Amino acid sequence: QVQLVESGGGLVQPGGSLRLSCAASGFTFSSYTMRWYRQAPRKERELVAAITSTGGTTNYADSVKGRFTMSRDNAKNTVYLQMNSLKPEDTAVYYCNVVRYVDYWGQGTQVTVSS
Repeated sequence: QVQLVESGGGLVQPGGSLRLSCAASGFTFSSYTMRWYRQAPRKERELVAAITSTGGTTNYADSVKGRFTMSRDNAKNTVYLQMNSLKPEDTAVYYCNVVRYVDYWGQGTQVTVSS
């Protein structure tokens, strides 16, 4: 079955960096667009970034453009989210997502940006 396992979250000061990872299994990873979402307390889940199956195209929310970079390694069945210049408003649980007939989600990883 489809499994997505996120890691790499933590507590970081404003202006700092983190790299999130999402290890995928149970489907042909190299055939699917992958996405990162986030959900802050009392807010709707929002799309942060997406990457096509080959990694040739990425798209970002305006709020993270120029600061976050999504990438993938199809040999390792893993996607990454490099987050730089982090702001307190980036604090959220970050989720990996794939749509394969239905939405699949990981368990999420907490990112807290605070001094």
